[in-house]
Amino acid sequence: MDLSRTSTLAPVADVVAQLGECPRWDERRGVLWWVDIVAPALHALTPASGDVRTLSMDEDIGCFALTEDGGFIAGMRSGVWLLDGEGRKVRQLHALGEDTATHRFNDGRCDTAGRFWVSTVDEAKACGDASLYCVSGAQGEAMARIDTGFMTGNGLAFSPDGRWLYYSDTPRYKVYRRAFDAATGNVGPRETWLTFTPTETDRARPDGAAVDAEGCYWSALYEGGRVVRISPQGKVLAEYALPVQCPTMCAFGGDDLRTLYVTTARAGRPADELARQPHAGRLFAMHVDVPGLPEPRSALRTTTD
Repeated sequence: MDLSRTSTLAPVADVVAQLGECPRWDERRGVLWWVDIVAPALHALTPASGDVRTLSMDEDIGCFALTEDGGFIAGMRSGVWLLDGEGRKVRQLHALGEDTATHRFNDGRCDTAGRFWVSTVDEAKACGDASLYCVSGAQGEAMARIDTGFMTGNGLAFSPDGRWLYYSDTPRYKVYRRAFDAATGNVGPRETWLTFTPTETDRARPDGAAVDAEGCYWSALYEGGRVVRISPQGKVLAEYALPVQCPTMCAFGGDDLRTLYVTTARAGRPADELARQPHAGRLFAMHVDVPGLPEPRSALRTTTD
C-alpha cells in the first residue's frame, strides 16, 4: 500500500493482536515494532515488503523503548527488563513492586536523555494505586516513583521543546501534564490538562499517545473509535476515525516520519462488536502532513561481550 496516498486509517499488517500496544518506529532497521500485551509478543512490520516478524515473550509485555545497541528496555508484568535484539531477557533492572496478580507495567518511553518513563495499571480497577516511574542511571540502577493514584497509567509523551511531560489515566478520562526539565529529568506539579466527557454512546477514553513536530498531542481514544490531534493549548484540531472501537496507541514512522501507525485491541470486546468489526486487533496506518519526532533510545547495553 502506498501510504503517501492514504489519508484515512487502513489496516497494514495481517497480524491480529489481542491487545496491540506501543508502536515504535525503528529507523535503523526500517521497521515498525509493536506489542501484543496479553498474547505476549513483539511484532515487527517491514512496510516495504509487508512482512511481519514475531518475537514471542514469556510474560505480558506492556511497553518498550529501543536501545542504542539494538535491543529493548521493556516494561513487563514482573518488572523492567533489558531484552536483546531477539527479545530474549538479558537482565531484570527492577521488579514491579506492586501486586503482579493485578498490576503490570503498561505504558512507557524514553526521554531525549535516555531515561525510561513507565507507568503501571491496576487491572482490577479496585485500588487506584497504579504509578508512574522513571528509570535512570548509567546502569539503569535507579527507579523513582514520580506519581501514583491512577487506575491505568497511559499516554506518556514529551513536547518537542522538552518543556512538558504528558500522561493520562484512561478510565478517568484525564490527560495530565507536568513542567519538565529535559536536562535533569525534574518535573513540576501535576496539572489536569484535558478531561474527556463520556456519553451514553461514546465512552472515548485517552489511551496511548504521541507528539508531532508542531507539539500537537495525538491520543488514541479507546472505545471511541478514533484518534484525535490536540494543539499544545489543549484544543482538538482534528479527528481520524477507525473501523474498530478500540484504538490503543499511535506512533509516527516511515523515512519521513509522516506515517501515523495506530494499534488496536479486541480482547474483552463483545462478540457482536467483533462480528461487525473484523479488523479489531489489526495495525492501521495513514499519511499525515506534519511529521512526528524521532523516538529516543536508551543507552543501556542489552548485549554481553
